[in-house]
Amino acid sequence: MISYWEIFGLAGSAIGAGAINAVAGGGTLLTFPTLLAFGTSPLVANATSTLALVLGTSGGMFGNRRHLKAITPWLKLFLPVSLLGGLIGSALLTHTSNHTFSKLVPFLILFATVLFLAQGFFRRFASSHLSTDGDAKSGRVYWAAISLQFLVSIYGGYFGAGIGILMLATLGFVGMQNIFEMNTLKTVLGSLLNLVAAVWFIGAGLIDWRRAAIMTVGAVAGYYLGSHYSQRISQARIRQIITAIGFLISAATFYKEFLR
Repeated sequence: MISYWEIFGLAGSAIGAGAINAVAGGGTLLTFPTLLAFGTSPLVANATSTLALVLGTSGGMFGNRRHLKAITPWLKLFLPVSLLGGLIGSALLTHTSNHTFSKLVPFLILFATVLFLAQGFFRRFASSHLSTDGDAKSGRVYWAAISLQFLVSIYGGYFGAGIGILMLATLGFVGMQNIFEMNTLKTVLGSLLNLVAAVWFIGAGLIDWRRAAIMTVGAVAGYYLGSHYSQRISQARIRQIITAIGFLISAATFYKEFLR
């Protein structure tokens, strides 16, 4: 029997996670430890969190629906490798321990946050190298971005904390500048690769269905609120919020893994 306190805790963490994921990513770092705190085993907590957040993404896509048409060409470019990477990552999780990989999470999130912070430099670098011999060098940039997205998707299928920040860094590298379109594309790609992972986890019997149902309701509300109200803030402010979230998540995971 799930207590009222647990319902409140699970739903509250999912609302916060949905809102954070709609803006930048990292919501897993709210839902995953909350599930652990209520006695869920690590593998089941990871799988249940993935399922709840991917179902809740529908709220975020509805809130960002005005940008869906603009991101269609990018979606076609990144979707195949995102799905394949999500499948590989989820398969790895069900066959290995996440202890070693969890030690890498703080470094990955910190790297992604710094990369996102410096994306203006990377855009200028890419533009200067695309100014001559455009087709060949443009192809190199896109293949590099596709390869990076593939690695990000493997990570996303395996654990996923901070995957949104990693995706935003990749999208900034290929020249996307509208933060709302970037957030929409990140939300769609993240939800689809996590859907693949969730289906794999369901087949492996790793889902706690009662807790997943509670968190899904919270995640839908959080995704919608985050995606809807974030568009009332300037792009510069959104970038500052994303960077702050990245550093806070990185600090929290460093403390959890190495200092506590």
